[in-house]
Amino acid sequence: MYMMGEKSGIIGVLIAFFLGSAAAGPLYAAFPIAGVLLQKGSKFSNVLIFIGAWSTTKIPMLLFEASSMGWKFMVTRFVIDIPGIMLIAYITEKLLNEREKQYIYEQASFK
Repeated sequence: MYMMGEKSGIIGVLIAFFLGSAAAGPLYAAFPIAGVLLQKGSKFSNVLIFIGAWSTTKIPMLLFEASSMGWKFMVTRFVIDIPGIMLIAYITEKLLNEREKQYIYEQASFK
């Protein structure tokens, strides 16, 4: 998975954010997709960013917030969420050792 793999850099992060933000549906629907991303070799932090974006930055939710709570609230929350998601993904990836990450990748496979 070249675009979201270990050496994807900022492109992988942006793709993960876009995929998560453009999604519609409940959070539990993101986990099978995250499993497929892991199977295809996505970088672990990119998968975490995808799940974080799905849960907090979905476009329909942002539009609802803007109409019900105002644009200022929506933009403020969005601006806080983006670095928060990235920080959580980065810290989680650094806290897990290679054996633990390998276990997660193995559990994602359907073999």
